[in-house]
Amino acid sequence: MRPSAPFLLAGLLLAAPTLRAQEPEVVPLWPGAAPGSERLTIREKITERSADPQKPDRIYTRIVTPTLTIHRPAHPNGVGIIVAPGGGYLRIVIDKEGPDTSAWLNRIGVTALVLKYRLPDEGHEHPLDVALEDGQRAVRLARAHAREWGLDPNRIGFLGYSAGGHLASSVAYFSDARVYAPVDAADALSARPDFAILGYAVGARGDPPAPLASLPPHVAVTWKYRFEPRPGMVYPPTFLFQANDDPTVPPATTAETYLKLKRSGTPVEMHMFLHGGHGFGIRDAKGPNAIWPQLCAAWMREIGVLR
Repeated sequence: MRPSAPFLLAGLLLAAPTLRAQEPEVVPLWPGAAPGSERLTIREKITERSADPQKPDRIYTRIVTPTLTIHRPAHPNGVGIIVAPGGGYLRIVIDKEGPDTSAWLNRIGVTALVLKYRLPDEGHEHPLDVALEDGQRAVRLARAHAREWGLDPNRIGFLGYSAGGHLASSVAYFSDARVYAPVDAADALSARPDFAILGYAVGARGDPPAPLASLPPHVAVTWKYRFEPRPGMVYPPTFLFQANDDPTVPPATTAETYLKLKRSGTPVEMHMFLHGGHGFGIRDAKGPNAIWPQLCAAWMREIGVLR
């Protein structure tokens, strides 16, 4: 039997909200001005570095209003992952490590929340804390809106690349640091992610070359939030991946993080690929390192996040 016109129209009307729900939604992190950025007058700048419209490569700078861009899957499973693209804490490389990652996460039923966070060198009142403030707030906001966004508040992860990987580790391992005063009810919730995924994450090794106050903020922040396990503390399960020929982040940084987590009793898995350089993400991952998303998904199943 062929459905009549009224039934077809009713079906389209019912389907329309579902289709609209899949469009990315941009949500401000803070109800007003972000803490310590109230007096800034800079305006956000977006620079396109690619001449290929099929492969956009935008970078964000001069960020005053941090946001989450929510990419919802067709069949959500309740898992939410905050994604922090890299850029050396001098910029945010949004396209290479944002939408591509969201597309992969959506394919496995995960809601992706791409974080546009503030940068240390852009005049904020507490330059070494602004990225962590935004990272903690993002986790709390995801939990506060869990029902509305279709999330399980106990399955919220944080994935970061490069400097975004340092931010992910800061949020995971310094979740109890009080870096801002509460602004609403969301800030009563835990900022500790349930798991962390660190891709070629920036990290400090050895002693700082100079007092932190004399270093550029984007450098000093890596020492201020350098991971050193505290006695008796167990940290969120962590997945680490990097290439052994990374010219930007020494592979020993990732290896040391793995050992520190293992000694602390934290569930941790590491994959060090022979080749891949730095910043491969998903778009530029070729050869063996292109399987890191499958390995990561398998790890999430093993720790009980993907069911």
